[in-house]
Parts: sequence; C-alpha cells; structure tokens
Amino acid sequence: MTKGTKRKKGFFSISAVAKMFSVHQQTVRLYEKEGLITPKRTEGNTRMFSEEDIEKLEEIIYFTHELGINLAGVQMIHKLQKSIAKLQKQMNATIQEAQKDLQQEVAVSKSIIADKASELIKMKRKSNVPLGLEYQQETSENVDDSGETIEIDTWTVDYDE
Repeated sequence: MTKGTKRKKGFFSISAVAKMFSVHQQTVRLYEKEGLITPKRTEGNTRMFSEEDIEKLEEIIYFTHELGINLAGVQMIHKLQKSIAKLQKQMNATIQEAQKDLQQEVAVSKSIIADKASELIKMKRKSNVPLGLEYQQETSENVDDSGETIEIDTWTVDYDE
C-alpha cells in the first residue's frame, strides 16, 4: 500500500458472515434482534456488516460458543465494558487535571522560593553582616513513570550559626 492511500473498509453480507463464523444466518439475525450488533442497511434493506461488526460478532460467538455464556450475560458484559471505558476516561481526565494543578503549584512554589532567596541575599548585602547564608539552584533531570524526562530544580540554602 502506498503512502496516502486509504484501505477501503469492507462490508459483508449476512451469508458471508454466517459462513465466516460457521453459524446459521438466523443466529446472526438473533444477535441483531437482541441489540448486540447493528449492521448497516442498504436501500433495499439488506444487512451489511462492517469490520467493526465482524469484531463484535467474533466476541459474541466466543462468549456464547466457547465460554457458554447466554445472551443476557453477553449483554451484561458489553454494558460493563462500556462502564469501564467511561470510568477510565473519567479517571484519565481527573489525573490530567491533578497533574496540571500540581505543575501550577510547583511553579508557584519555585517562584516563592526564588523570591525569598533573593530577599535573603539582599538582606545579607544591605546589612554587610555575614549571615552565613549560601544558596544554590541546581537543575537535574529525572524520568517519570510515563518515561518522560522532567527537569527538577533543587534549591539548597545553608545557614551558618
């Protein structure tokens, strides 16, 4: 396949789908009647199954024929899968929001620390009295859990007594 060309999505008739999975056409119609699959329809009302429909059918047939789960069980599994996907999406959004908030808090904290360190240095210079205050900012790189490299500023302030 050359770059830029799209693979055409195939559609299959009910007879081709039934042969593909070695099931009766009536079984496929039952799965549609139960709402487990929703094939597209032509203008002549002929069922046309997309690749996505084929994947769903494969899963349904695995559950019913291989695992012995009834159609109500398959419906419950699909409902739970949708709920899990929705919860995962919500969790990801919450985590992203928390990361954003944390980054903002880190930026504010760094700014406050830099301001306070600067104030201490000015105080030292103004008073001409050695406060024994030394500060140093170091930047190091760490790798977070997702594999991203992040820079961490470390401030060191030493006081002589």
